[in-house]
Amino acid sequence: MSDALSYRPKAGEIPTSPGVYRFSDETGRVLYVGKAKNLRARLSNYFAPLASLHERTRRMVTTATGVEWTTVGTEVEALQLEWTWINEFDPPFNVQFKDDKSYPYLAVTLADEAPRALVTRTTGIRGARYFGPYPKVWAVHETIDLMLKAFPIRTCSNANYKRAMQSGKPCFASQIGRCFGPCSQKVTIEDHRAVVTQFVSFMASQDRTLINTLTAQMKTAATSQDYELAARRRDQIVALNAVLEKSAVVLRDTVDIDLYGIEQDELAAAVQLFIVRGGRIRGVRSWMVDKELDLSTGELIDSVMRTAYDGDARPPREIIVPELPDDAEAMEIWLGGLADRKVRLVAARRGEKAALLETATQNARHALMLYKTRRSSDFVARSKALEDIQEALEMPQAPLRMECYDVSHLAGTNIVASMVVFEDGLPRKDEYRRFSIPESTDDTDSIYRTLMRRLAYLSPDTDDAMDATDAGSSAAEDPASVLASEGEAKRKKFRYSPNLLIVDGGQPQVAAAARAIADSGVTGIALCGIAKRLEEIWLPDSDYPVILPRNSDALFLFQRIRDEAHRFAITHQRARRKRDITTVLAEIPGLGPSRVKVLLRHFGSVARLKEATPASIAEVRGIGEGLAVTIHEHLRA
Repeated sequence: MSDALSYRPKAGEIPTSPGVYRFSDETGRVLYVGKAKNLRARLSNYFAPLASLHERTRRMVTTATGVEWTTVGTEVEALQLEWTWINEFDPPFNVQFKDDKSYPYLAVTLADEAPRALVTRTTGIRGARYFGPYPKVWAVHETIDLMLKAFPIRTCSNANYKRAMQSGKPCFASQIGRCFGPCSQKVTIEDHRAVVTQFVSFMASQDRTLINTLTAQMKTAATSQDYELAARRRDQIVALNAVLEKSAVVLRDTVDIDLYGIEQDELAAAVQLFIVRGGRIRGVRSWMVDKELDLSTGELIDSVMRTAYDGDARPPREIIVPELPDDAEAMEIWLGGLADRKVRLVAARRGEKAALLETATQNARHALMLYKTRRSSDFVARSKALEDIQEALEMPQAPLRMECYDVSHLAGTNIVASMVVFEDGLPRKDEYRRFSIPESTDDTDSIYRTLMRRLAYLSPDTDDAMDATDAGSSAAEDPASVLASEGEAKRKKFRYSPNLLIVDGGQPQVAAAARAIADSGVTGIALCGIAKRLEEIWLPDSDYPVILPRNSDALFLFQRIRDEAHRFAITHQRARRKRDITTVLAEIPGLGPSRVKVLLRHFGSVARLKEATPASIAEVRGIGEGLAVTIHEHLRA
C-alpha cells in the first residue's frame, strides 16, 4: 500500500488557525468531521505514513478521496460548527449515540386556569414547570401518586376538565379518586391554585420545612381532638417522607451538578449521567456509544457534552467528568453561552464528588456489560455475525463452532493457556479447557504447545485408538466403569472439530498456530487471530489484516470470544499463583495455614514479605523472633 494519498493537500495550503475539517468519499458523502485549534497540525496527523496510523484511521483516510476545511475565529465557534456538521451529515466515522433522549418528566401546567400534573416526554408546553428527567415512566407515576396524597391537585385532561366545568358534574378521574381539581366540584379555583403552589414549591426545594409545618399542624389538631384533620396531615407527612427517601441526598443541599460516569472498550462506550439538584439525584440518563475511530476519554467527553446539551437541556454551573478534554476552556465558554452563566468542567479526584463519580462509573460499567450480554443473546444478530465472519474470512460455511486460545503468565512463570468454545455464537462453558505449560520460550511457543496438545485429539490416529477403546468397554459392569465412561464422554467433547480456530494475537501468534495445525496433520479448520489494541483480524500468510466494520456484530462476536478466553486464562493463572504462594510459605517449619493468612494479610504479598527484615516480621501477631528469622532465611534462600 502506498503512503501517498492523492488528495493530500500541501502543508502550506492548510491554515494554522482554528477550524473544522471534513473527509468525504468519491460520491461526496462526508465520512468524518473534526475540529482543531490548529488545522495544519491536526490534519498532518492524518497524512502521516499509513503504517503509523491507527487501523481505523487508516481505513478512513484511504476510503476518503478529499478533505475540506473551514476556518473560524475561536475554538468555541469551531465547537458549534463541528456539531452543526455532524448533525447535518451524520458521518459514519464519528461516534454514534444510541439514546432517543425522550426521558419522562413530571410537568405542572402553571399557565392553565387550573394547573394539572402530568407525565410528558416533551419540554415545550407553554408555561409549564418541569421536574426530572426520571429514569423510567413508572418512577414519575409513583412520584405523582405520592404527591397527590400530600397535595391533591388536578390530573385529568383539558377536555375532561372543560366538560366537567360546563356540566357541573365531576370528571371521570375525580369519580375514581384520581383527580382533585376544581372539576371535582369539591374545591375552588383559588384554593386549588394555593395547593398547586405548595406542590411546585416542595418539588423544587424538597426540604423538610413543609414536613415540619405539617407535623406541627397534626399535633395541634390531635390536641384539639380534630382527629380527621390530624389523620390527613399524618398521611401527607408519610407521602412527603416517601418522596424524599426516593430522592436520596448525596451532596450538600446547595450543590447543583451534572456528573458523568464513562466506561469504554475498543468498540463501544457506556455513559451514565447523574442529574444532581439540591444535593439530590433527581434523574439519570444513559447513552450507549458505538465507536468507529479510536477515541480517548477526553475526546469522548467532548462529544458527550454536545449530545447532552444540544436541545433544551440547560447545563448547571458545574459538570463533573472523569477527565478534562483538551479543549476544556472552549467547552466551558460554549456551555456558558447555553446556560447564560459561567459553567465549570471539573475532573473530581477526591472527596464526596469523586465517590459519586465512582458510583456513576460502576453504573456505566454494568450498562456496558448488559449491552454486550443482550447483544450477544440476540439470535438475529448472532446469525448475521456468523454470516459476516464466513464472508470476511472466505470460509466455505459459517463457523458454527469456534475455539479461542489465550496464554497468560507472570513474568514467564506460571504459564497457562485457556480454550473457550462458542457454538452458534453462544459460549459452551462445559467444554472450556485449561492447559498448564511447564516451560516455554515465549507466547508463540506456548500457543504452539497448547494447540499441539489440543489437535492431538483430532488426528486420525488418535480417533482410531479411541474408537477401539470405545468398542471394547462396557459402562454397566461396575462403578469404576461408570467413571471411565464419564471421562470418555468428556474426551468425546474434546474431539469435536472446530470450524474456526482463533488465537489472541497478531501475525506471530497466527503463524505459530498455523505451524501447529500443519504439524498435527489436521485439515479442514480455518484459522485467524485478533489483535487486541486495533481489533484487527489476521489470517495465515497475510501481510494485511481483515478490517471489520467497527460496530459490526461480527467484530463484536470476535471481541467477546477473545475477552472470554482472556478472562478464563487470567482466572486460572491467578489461582495457580495463589496456590504456589501458599505452598512456598507452608514449606517453612512452624508456619501453618492460620499464620500464612496473617502474614499475607499484614504484608500484602510474598514480594513484600521477602523484603521485610526479621524485626518487622516478628511484629506480626503470632510470629516470634525465632520464627521470623526462619521465615527470612527461607525466603532469601
